[in-house]
Amino acid sequence: MTQERERIPREIWVLIAAAFVIAVGFGLITPVLPQFAQSFGVGATASSIVVSVFAFFRLVFAPGGGRLIARLGERPVYLIGLLIVAISTGATAFAQNYTQLVIFRGLGGIGSTMFTVSAVALLVRIAPPTIRARVSSAYASAFLIGGVTGPVVGGLLGNLGLRVPFLVYSVALLIAAAIVALAIQPSALRPADGAPVLPVLTAREAWRDSAYRAGIGSALANGWANFGVRNAILPLFATAVIGKAPWVAGMALAVFAAGNAAGLTVAGRRSDAIGRRPFIIAGLIVSGLATAATGLATNLVMLVVLSVVAGLGAGTLNPAQQASIADVIGRERNGGPALAAYQMSADLGSIVGPIIAGVLVDRGSYQLAFAITGAVTLAAVIPWLRARETHPVPASTSASATS
Repeated sequence: MTQERERIPREIWVLIAAAFVIAVGFGLITPVLPQFAQSFGVGATASSIVVSVFAFFRLVFAPGGGRLIARLGERPVYLIGLLIVAISTGATAFAQNYTQLVIFRGLGGIGSTMFTVSAVALLVRIAPPTIRARVSSAYASAFLIGGVTGPVVGGLLGNLGLRVPFLVYSVALLIAAAIVALAIQPSALRPADGAPVLPVLTAREAWRDSAYRAGIGSALANGWANFGVRNAILPLFATAVIGKAPWVAGMALAVFAAGNAAGLTVAGRRSDAIGRRPFIIAGLIVSGLATAATGLATNLVMLVVLSVVAGLGAGTLNPAQQASIADVIGRERNGGPALAAYQMSADLGSIVGPIIAGVLVDRGSYQLAFAITGAVTLAAVIPWLRARETHPVPASTSASATS
């Protein structure tokens, strides 16, 4: 099969390596950020605001980031975004009060959405169409592995002082920006036809495509369930119902990540051979059912099994979903605005989901919160049942891929 033999371009490996560094660095500061906030004499609510302000500014600035990509191009916005996060993170290490800490983290959110959206836009431009899902899988795996590694290293660095992880992350981002600037030259991004400027695909134009509309819905559901509720509510559920030891929640999140990695590996390759929709629909169904059932877990074994299954579902969904959005945009269009709207949908889900789930826990139960979260994920299947397949493959190719 051609898609199995085709190699991932060198420029994409550079972006994957940078993604790993970024994820490790973000994980460095995750364990110490709440403690750092409380060192200024604030309570739990105020320390939570420091965490959420980053996501809030990502969401608010996403449309502006998309317009910048349309005006300046993917590479400059990616590099500027990395530099903004690097500078704001370094400044965080020297924050003298709580207000400064909130401001610097908010600025970091602006830079984060710039390099996140532009990184996906770069992958769309550079990745050969026949291996888009495999590229998305490799990129997501780098973030996943880095995200698992970072908190461990960050916890150790925190013993040297709460400001140290921020300085290390800042330096790592500067190094990553320098490597990307040197390894990905503007010539690698020139249109194939030699045109000086690519046509821009706006979110409104992309919305006419049934696959894009379905992708917006599944991104919202995925952000809601797997980035929002799982990280915010699952640890509380594990502590309240399964066991009070911190390692219980950590194990549930770790095995979810392991299942996610397995799903990414399989779907990343097979989606390029079979098509996007089967993996997106299957991933949503598996993730939704496992998430809904999580609230019924009464012991650690049940929680671990359901977390692994949910991770497999999320891993099956993600590369096919991102590849489908890349198919809609294509290599010969600047998809910054359309990608920004797609990213906003996932961010919105990750912000709103935990809030609604928290209300459901306080006024109902953990079972209700997980059931509603699973239902949201399953509801995202409906648009995909009617959406077009963005990566149709010849019947002979599909048959050989499944044999």
